[in-house]
Amino acid sequence: MLRLHHIFCHLLVMNFKQSVLPFLIWISVALIGTFSIAAIAINQGEAINSMWLIIAALCIYSLGYRFYSAFIATKVLVLDAHRATPAERFNDGRDFMPTHKWVVFGHHFAAIAGPGPLIGPTLAAQFGYLPGCLWILIGAVLGGCVQDFVTLFFSIRRDGRSLGQMAKDELGVLGGSAAMIGVMMIMIILIAVLGLVVVNAMKHSPWATSTVAATIPIAVLMGCYLHHLRPGRVLEATLIGVSLLILAVIGGGWVEEHPLLRAWFDYDAPQLALMVIGYGFAAAVLPVWLLLAPRDYLSTFMKLGTIAALAVAIIALHPELKMPALTQFIDGSGPIFGGKLFPFVFITIACGAISGFHSLIASGTTPKLLANEQDARFIGYGAMAMESFVAIMALIAATVLEPGVYFAINSPAGVVGANAVDAVAKINNWGFALSVEQMQDLAQTMGESTLFARTGGAPSLAVGMASLFAKVSGEHLLAAWYHFAIMFEALFILTTLDAGTRVARFMLQDILGNFSKSGFVNNAVITSGVIVAAWGYFLYMGTIDPLGGINSLWPLFGIANQMLAAIALCVGTTILVKSDKFRYAWITALPLSWLIIVTSSAAWEKIFSDDLRVGFLSHAQDLSQKLTNGSLTADMMSKAPSLIFNDYLDAGLTASFMLITWLLIADTLRVITAVLVGGSYPASSESPHIPSQLVEDWVRD
Repeated sequence: MLRLHHIFCHLLVMNFKQSVLPFLIWISVALIGTFSIAAIAINQGEAINSMWLIIAALCIYSLGYRFYSAFIATKVLVLDAHRATPAERFNDGRDFMPTHKWVVFGHHFAAIAGPGPLIGPTLAAQFGYLPGCLWILIGAVLGGCVQDFVTLFFSIRRDGRSLGQMAKDELGVLGGSAAMIGVMMIMIILIAVLGLVVVNAMKHSPWATSTVAATIPIAVLMGCYLHHLRPGRVLEATLIGVSLLILAVIGGGWVEEHPLLRAWFDYDAPQLALMVIGYGFAAAVLPVWLLLAPRDYLSTFMKLGTIAALAVAIIALHPELKMPALTQFIDGSGPIFGGKLFPFVFITIACGAISGFHSLIASGTTPKLLANEQDARFIGYGAMAMESFVAIMALIAATVLEPGVYFAINSPAGVVGANAVDAVAKINNWGFALSVEQMQDLAQTMGESTLFARTGGAPSLAVGMASLFAKVSGEHLLAAWYHFAIMFEALFILTTLDAGTRVARFMLQDILGNFSKSGFVNNAVITSGVIVAAWGYFLYMGTIDPLGGINSLWPLFGIANQMLAAIALCVGTTILVKSDKFRYAWITALPLSWLIIVTSSAAWEKIFSDDLRVGFLSHAQDLSQKLTNGSLTADMMSKAPSLIFNDYLDAGLTASFMLITWLLIADTLRVITAVLVGGSYPASSESPHIPSQLVEDWVRD
C-alpha cells in the first residue's frame, strides 16, 4: 500500500508539473502583461517608468509566440518536420544550402532589422509614447509576425520562390505583374528614405561624416584580407574590422577639433546626398566580396552588439519617460511631419509592427537556407517579435529625452524657424520647456556645432542612446557614445542602401528580361545607373525640401511599405483559401483589411488634404501661386520649380501605389470567389511532398 501511495503521489506531482504548473505560469504572464498595459495606458499626466513598456512587451511577445504562433503552425499551416525543404532538395552550396536554425535566425533578423524599427518609433514619438507603443505590440503579434511566418512557409512549400513569382503563380499574370511593378517602385522609395536619414545624421557633423566615411576603406580592407591575404580567417578579419571601427569613432573626435580636418568633412545635405549617390552606385557594381559582403558582416556584428547593449542599459537604468502619453499633436499639427494620429502613426511605424519589406526576405534568401520546415515558426514569427522589441527600445530611447530637446532636434527649420531663439520660443509656446543655453550645452557635450533641426530621427535617437550608455560608463564619454550611435545607425542603413540597390537592379533586370534578352538588360553598370538615378533623385530633392524632406518622404515610404505588406497578405490569404482553409483565412485577412483602411486613408490625405504640410497637391498649388506672385525668397525662387514637380510626382506615385494595391485586392477577391463557387482559377503551385533525408541531430540541436 505504501508503495502504491508513493506511485500515486509521484504521478500527481508529475501531472501538476506537466499541466497545472504551465497553466499557472502562463496565466501569471497574461495577468502581468495586462497590468503593465493598463499602467502604460492609464498613467497619463504622470511620469511612467520605462520598465512597464519592457515588461508589457516581453509578456505580449511570449504569449503571442507560445499560443498564437503555435495555433498557426499546427492548425492552419500544419508544419511538417519530415518534409524536405528547398534547401535540402536543391542544395547547390551557393544559393540553396541546409543551414543550422540559429544561423538562419541570425541572417533573417539581420536582414529584416534595418533602420525602420529605430527611426519610425522615434518620429512617431511626436504623438506621445502611448500610440506608438500600442501599435508596435498589437501590430507585431497579430500582423507583422503573421505576415513573415506565412510568407516564409508558403515560399518554402513553393521551392523558395519570391513574393512576386508566388503572386504571379497563385493570382495570375495580372496580379503577378502588378505585384512585381509595385515591389520595384517601393524599393526606389525605400532606398531614398534610407539615404535621407543618413544624410541628415551627417550634415555639418565632421565627426559623424569622417567616422562613416572611414567604414568604407575598413570594409574594403576586410574584403581584400578575406579574399586575397588570409582566405577563411574570419575571426582575424573581424578583430581588425571592429578595432578599426572603434578607432574611427575616436579619430572622429580629433577631426572635430582640428580646424583643417574639420573643413574636409563639413558638408551640407545636398553635398552629402551626391556622395551617398556615388557610393550607392559603386557598391552596386563592385564585386560583392570587395565592399558589400564585408560591410554587411560589420553591420550585423555592430547591430546585434549595440542592440544588446541598449537593452542592458534600459533594463539596468529603467529610466522614466519624459514624453507625455499623448501630445497635442495628435490633431495633425505636429512639427516633425504633418497628419493626424490616424492614419499616420500606423504608416510612420512600419518596421517593428508590420513591414512589407520583410516579405522580400521571407521569400528571398531565408527559405533557401531553412533545413527543417518546422523551424519556420521560430524564424518567421520569432525574428519579427525580436525586431518589434528593438522598436520598443528605440521608442524608449527617444522618449527619455526632454520633450523640448526632442522637438528641437527633430523639427525642421521651416517649421520652428532657422534662428535658435525663434525655435526655442516656438517650442516653449507648445508647452515644452527649453532654452538656447540648454541646446548649446547639449550640442557641445555631444561634439556638435548645433543640434537644432537635425531631422530624420537618427540624431535624436543617437542622443537618447548616448545618454543611456553614458549613465552606465560615465558622462565623460557622452560625445563618443553619441557618435558611436550615429556610426551604428549609418553603418547598417548604408548596408541596406547598397544591398537594396543591388536587389533593385536584379528586379529591373528580371522585368526587362520579359521584353528583351539584349546586352543592355544584363549590363550591371547601366541597370545600376538607372536604379541609382531613380532613388538619387528623391534623395536629393529631400535634402533641399524646406520642410526637411522627411516630412514628405517618410509617409510616402510608410504607405509604400504597408502596400507591400498588403501584397504579401493578399498572396497568403489566396493560398489559404485555395488550400481548403477558408475558415482560417482570417489570420491574414484581418491584418490585410486593417492595412487597406490605413494605407487608403493615408494615401487620400497625402494627395488631397488641404493642409499644406500633408497634401502634395495643395502644397504644389500654394508654392505655384507664391512663385507667380513673386512672394518667395531668392533661394526658394530657384528651388520652387523642382519642389512643385516633386510634389506632383509624389502625388502620382502615391496614387499608383493605391491603384496597384486595389488591383491586387480585386484579383484576390476574384480568385477567392472562383474557389468558393467552383469557377476557374490558377492551380496551386505548391511543390509535391518529398520526405526529408537529413539527419535531424545536427539540424534540430
